[in-house]
Amino acid sequence: MSLMQVGKGDVAYNVRSLYRSLLRQSRQFAAYNFREYAKRRTRDAFREHQNETEERRIQELMQKGLKELQMMKRQTVISQFYQLDRLVVEGGKTGKQKGDEGGIVRQKDTGWD
Repeated sequence: MSLMQVGKGDVAYNVRSLYRSLLRQSRQFAAYNFREYAKRRTRDAFREHQNETEERRIQELMQKGLKELQMMKRQTVISQFYQLDRLVVEGGKTGKQKGDEGGIVRQKDTGWD
């Protein structure tokens, strides 16, 4: 009997909902490293406790997850105030389009003039 089978309805639905909410909220971090850390931490925590069967322990874990979600919401708002340049690994094309081939030329003033 796994965590998803306990309660067969509301509990399993609430667990999945919390999991999706945590992953969705983790995508809101401005910094790549924080985003990836939050996603990895969420997945690892849910995998670690996927075989919990004791109802009281499941409720404790749900409460802990809800507190983590509230904390993550606060931190994502704060992270929006301190945005830095995107890293190369984050992808996405920025800059002005020039030429016939549609290539993107990155034009950013970052140095001293």
